[in-house]
Amino acid sequence: MTDQEQQAGLISWADFEKVMLCAGTVQRVEDFPEARKPAWKLWVDFGPHGVRKTSAQVKTLYSAQDLVGRQIVGVINFPPKQVGPVRSEFLLTGFPTEAGVVITTLERPVPNGTRMA
Repeated sequence: MTDQEQQAGLISWADFEKVMLCAGTVQRVEDFPEARKPAWKLWVDFGPHGVRKTSAQVKTLYSAQDLVGRQIVGVINFPPKQVGPVRSEFLLTGFPTEAGVVITTLERPVPNGTRMA
């Protein structure tokens, strides 16, 4: 077990089930000039969970055109968080790299709102 795994601790299946990781399709992307680091404002359709907005510091790897229409994975049951003038309603998931954050996307389409199992 790595140091990082030990610090995080083991979780139960019940703990994992609490996190609502859902598929959604990016509908709209706008610039977020007020952000401290280059970022986009994203509106994502999570099907039965509605369209939700967030900000994402993914501008270094993704243009607005790269994102619109793409299915992503978001955590939709965190409480809303104020990020400058934007009220973030979900967490866009991804993997940090030296070049920037690589967004978690789906290999094949699934219905918006489908929960990760």
